[in-house]
Amino acid sequence: MSDIFAYDESRASTYEKFTSLLGKVAEADETAALLEQLSRGGGALELGIGNGRVAVPLSERGVRVEGIDNSESMLKLLAKRTDVIKAWKGDISDFSSEQRYDLVYCVYGTFTLLSTREEQIACLRSAAEALTEKGVVVIEVRVPPLDGFVGGQKTTTMYVDHENTFVNAVLHDPVNQNLTSTILWFSGTSVRRLPQRVRYVYHQELDTMAECVGLELAERWGDWARGSFTNESKGHISVYRRTSL
Repeated sequence: MSDIFAYDESRASTYEKFTSLLGKVAEADETAALLEQLSRGGGALELGIGNGRVAVPLSERGVRVEGIDNSESMLKLLAKRTDVIKAWKGDISDFSSEQRYDLVYCVYGTFTLLSTREEQIACLRSAAEALTEKGVVVIEVRVPPLDGFVGGQKTTTMYVDHENTFVNAVLHDPVNQNLTSTILWFSGTSVRRLPQRVRYVYHQELDTMAECVGLELAERWGDWARGSFTNESKGHISVYRRTSL
């Protein structure tokens, strides 16, 4: 990932407020509840643990959680929140661990921050190698939001309240399946730029990549309440297990 897309100290310092305004902090308890069930009482590893938005409530449910993140700034925020969770700086597309986990998970679209298909496959391979025999990999991604583009670009208003407005300007590269965006965060008289690039994947491609590394689909839901994945779903939670022989 290019430095302009990295979660440096400036980006990390606003992350919690940004995700809170979008409802992601409130959603974390529901996410943790399902992940606790999927861990089956074993240990869990989060890929892209960040400030512990999901890992902390999962740990508070009694699950032993560890994590990886490539942002030193985000890991510092996690360390301020808890000293129970072991986390280290690393690349989620290329990691190894002597520890084996009953649950390896990557949520909030973090998987799509890996900018190439090769990196995404490598991430799934590393995750599969970190599993116990009956462990599962859980990936949460959005359904590619490709409607509304004109000439390969679109601008949308993501959020408005009496103090904050988020406007998202996006460019679409269909050849590389990239969405390059900048969120403009207007707050009072200040403006922040939050750049991001994702490589989107459809669920069929995600399944194929998982098969390449010896995983098979076990479950798929449209939300953390185990709602059905339908044509109207905006995202999905996919659960993979080792391929049955």
